[in-house]
Amino acid sequence: MALAVVHSRGLDGLTAPPVQVEVHLAAGLPGFTLVGLPDVEVREARDRVRAAVVNSGFEFPARRITVNLAPADLPKESGRFDLPIAVGILAASGQIPSQLLDSHEFAGELSLSGELRPIRGALAMALQAAGDGRRFILPEESAAQAVLAGSGEILSGATLLAVCAHLCGRESLPAATAMIAQTVDPVPDIAEVRGQAQAKRALEIAAAGGHSLLMLGPPGAGKSMLAARLPGLLPVLSPVAARESAAILSLAGQFRPAAFARRPIRSPHHTASAVALVGGGNPPRPGEISLAHQGILFLDELPEFDRKVLETLREPLESGRIHIARAARQADFPAEFQLVAAMNPCPCGHQGSPSGRCRCTPDQIARYRGRVSGPLLDRIDLHIEVPALAGEVLLARPEGESSDSIRERVTLALEKQHQRQGKTNARLNAAEVDAHCIPEEEAAALLRQAMARLDLSARAWHRILKVARTVADLACSDAIRAPHVAEAIQYRRLAHG
Repeated sequence: MALAVVHSRGLDGLTAPPVQVEVHLAAGLPGFTLVGLPDVEVREARDRVRAAVVNSGFEFPARRITVNLAPADLPKESGRFDLPIAVGILAASGQIPSQLLDSHEFAGELSLSGELRPIRGALAMALQAAGDGRRFILPEESAAQAVLAGSGEILSGATLLAVCAHLCGRESLPAATAMIAQTVDPVPDIAEVRGQAQAKRALEIAAAGGHSLLMLGPPGAGKSMLAARLPGLLPVLSPVAARESAAILSLAGQFRPAAFARRPIRSPHHTASAVALVGGGNPPRPGEISLAHQGILFLDELPEFDRKVLETLREPLESGRIHIARAARQADFPAEFQLVAAMNPCPCGHQGSPSGRCRCTPDQIARYRGRVSGPLLDRIDLHIEVPALAGEVLLARPEGESSDSIRERVTLALEKQHQRQGKTNARLNAAEVDAHCIPEEEAAALLRQAMARLDLSARAWHRILKVARTVADLACSDAIRAPHVAEAIQYRRLAHG
């Protein structure tokens, strides 16, 4: 047989469209031609495949070889096509049977010795391939990720020789099994935080409603310490959400099967570019906001980020998605992250300190805070001040509820929200706010007063109602009462006065 067709998959954003690897052997001078819009990494497959075939004990055909990666208008990248190309050449040259090719899909990078190396996006590929009814052959490490898709048959291959033995019916490849963590990294407990009762309460509300949070306070007050304890207040991800998060991380090659169902935490440095934060490149890759999907994005020293970089957060904070458009390609990535930001009150960080250490002028303070735009601040639900702690508080034994205790209340509140509206309070749109966040008359009067005194925007009005709904859910109240609204209003005071 001079022609073989092997099934594989490419990557286009978060989708993994099918790719047919067509291999044709013809008479003439020996040559190896790759067509079908391959990039540099794919074109280099010619040398990797040749060496892997020879070192696996097969004969590399001394004929004119043409490999077509179809469809031709889909860009092909990375070394994921090494394995299907090698299998296609061996089938077209008659060294392995071709009967089983149509019932399998292949992806994997080959070493020169014929070993299979892991590839990016294995889980995303497996999720797309689940409905095709084919068995998916992947490198061992990639197969351990792909099996978490929960559907489809994933086979684990260590070498090209083992894959060929499977196709010849001599020795079947083993079914992939997920890696189970023997030890789980402990999550810091909020009970370790001394003082900061208001900040702990705000953290509980943020966890219970999926709200974004901004902490303002001097260096060493505990802002980063508090942010690190937010994951401990959140329940584990549902299977669907866990697969979504894992698929995004697998695109960047950063997914660990042992961390499956654990919320991702991303904390980019303030020198990060806009592309690093929201994604981009050619082909488009997910940025930090998408890698934090279903998890937490922590931005420390918020005003030190470039203002243009911060402005890119405005749309995904509202929509939960990011659309990346380039001249040749477009990609759409989910970005339902929970933003936690921290900043100092002034350039030196000591404004309001009883010691009088701050020497910043009002103009310097205004310029410093002005690096974070009003529209972005308006999109952050909770604003809290984290003051410096007195010496006696630091010397005292930590007291307060544990993360486990708070997580029980948070879990109940989240379950209540999903039963009522199918999403967290932070994700409610305007119509859903009108339907599910109706305050009692006294609470509505209090909110109207705040609207006039603080000069609130319509967006702030809705966000106060969402936070008040979360406070009511934590209190197991179906109605939004005046105390709930009053507490929600106090979390807007840093942004509005």
